[in-house]
Amino acid sequence: DLLTGTKRFSELMRSVSGITQKVLTSHLRNMEADGLLTRKVYPEVPPKVEYSLTEKGQSIMPILQEICKWGHEHIPENT
Repeated sequence: DLLTGTKRFSELMRSVSGITQKVLTSHLRNMEADGLLTRKVYPEVPPKVEYSLTEKGQSIMPILQEICKWGHEHIPENT
């Protein structure tokens, strides 16, 4: 979902079905540690946190697009 732009944590939570807040937080922290995304915290109450891809994170887009293309071509719709 970050390939389309900056997202708040709540937006990411809604867009990824079947994931707990703890697991999403863990994944986001790992991606930040790997340099794939940035986390910006705004000093307000309640805290506002936004995530966006770094240049390194954006560089994976062509790979993901090819994987999706392959999936659509090789995986039947009703499986």
